[in-house]
Amino acid sequence: MARKTAAASGKTATPSGSARSTTPTPPIIPTTTNTISKKPSSTAPPLTGNTFVLVWNQYLATTPQRIRLLDVFLGFLIVVGVLQFVYCVIGGNYPFNAFLAGFSATVGQFVLTVALRMQTVNANRKEFEGVSPERAFADFVFGSLLLHVFCVNFIN
Repeated sequence: MARKTAAASGKTATPSGSARSTTPTPPIIPTTTNTISKKPSSTAPPLTGNTFVLVWNQYLATTPQRIRLLDVFLGFLIVVGVLQFVYCVIGGNYPFNAFLAGFSATVGQFVLTVALRMQTVNANRKEFEGVSPERAFADFVFGSLLLHVFCVNFIN
């Protein structure tokens, strides 16, 4: 009987017959300082895929059709330059003048197109005050013709 009354009162009977008070100790749970919470915080940056979609939608919403056309042409020039370089590495560069002329035409056309894009974007109006979009396009055409004349002459 003594055991039941001791257990009910929170005291444990010892073999010697005296009762002692025990306080339950909480279980020890190991904690680490670098825990990862499963809940995303509100200040966490968005996922990479979402960022790309947001940038793409903003680009399509704010960029005029003419500038997007220039950007597509710039992408085409990058692809052509990479293909020419890969062909030169893999297939050989026997007519080296032809490779140099073609690659320099691609790089030169890329530079001229970037200059045209810079001059026709509305955000750069302060830097190019005296240059109208028509004049920028005329300079682009003249520079392209001059570039290609030199490249064709370089081939022999």
